[in-house]
Amino acid sequence: MITRKNALMILGTASHVGKSILTAGLGRIFADEGYRVAPFKAQNMSLNSAATPDGGEIGRAQALQAEACRAIPRVEMNPVLLKPSTDTGAQVILLGKIWGQVDGLGLPHPAGGTTFPEVLDAYKRLAKDHDLILLEGAGSPAEINLREHDIVNMRMAHAADAACLLVGDIDRGGVFASLFGTLELLESEDRARIRGFVINKFRGDESLLRPGVTAMEDRLDLPCVGIIPYLPDLGLDEEDGVALEDRASAARRWKNLEPGPARPIRIGVIALPHMANFTDFDALALEPSVSLAFLEHPEEMAAADLLLLPGSKQTLDDLQWLDRRGSCPEAPPAL
Repeated sequence: MITRKNALMILGTASHVGKSILTAGLGRIFADEGYRVAPFKAQNMSLNSAATPDGGEIGRAQALQAEACRAIPRVEMNPVLLKPSTDTGAQVILLGKIWGQVDGLGLPHPAGGTTFPEVLDAYKRLAKDHDLILLEGAGSPAEINLREHDIVNMRMAHAADAACLLVGDIDRGGVFASLFGTLELLESEDRARIRGFVINKFRGDESLLRPGVTAMEDRLDLPCVGIIPYLPDLGLDEEDGVALEDRASAARRWKNLEPGPARPIRIGVIALPHMANFTDFDALALEPSVSLAFLEHPEEMAAADLLLLPGSKQTLDDLQWLDRRGSCPEAPPAL
């Protein structure tokens, strides 16, 4: 175990429950209180990456969290980055540089065990320079089929001697069951690290939620340490491809646009299944003179003034996807 430093880990009942944003928010709070705080995610899986000042590559969420913590991004904040290249393989970035390729055995991959000593060394260097480390888990710590090779959730929590918060997303439904089920599937030594739970993305009258919260506190013998309201349109980088499900489609974005010279330019992004760095389009989407939509069907392209073809880490697979979709003879040129 690492010599004890102040460490708090944010775990989730699933992907896309808000772990990354909550970690960033806590980082800003602690930084404003005068603490030297830094984010840390032992292993990240994302096609959205960011460059550190020294040219290393880390997950974009950790770069955002570093900014929230008023810290300079470092490769130690995300020592292992997995960039999927097939459905079962990925390029491995270790400490900002390409380490190798893992294929055919599923993810997480046993490479996590190989690289874990370097992950621990990276954590020690980061902890030495800061008062508090905010660790982020990945997906759910209750993925019992992956536990043997999982270096980002409870294994890292034990190594850092971290207190843990468990986050559930009420907006997707079933938050009480997901919190309870996650804790039931954890080993006793893992469960002992959970100090409280958080309900995220809440809308409506909080008094209607309180009876359920009280029942959960009694059943889990843990406090609810926060009910976080739903905050739409934050405009912050997403790292998880699940976020693409919420991206604007042509049907939603362009349906009610008024015709005429004053209407915004309609820019369509071809929604490749394996597009990389899709958050590159976020700044363009915020431009008032642009209406940006992600297109999945050839007939949608005819309504666009301009098409953008994004990058891909699975070029051949996405090319085959394009071939299967067919073409639209009335489509504008693509860039």
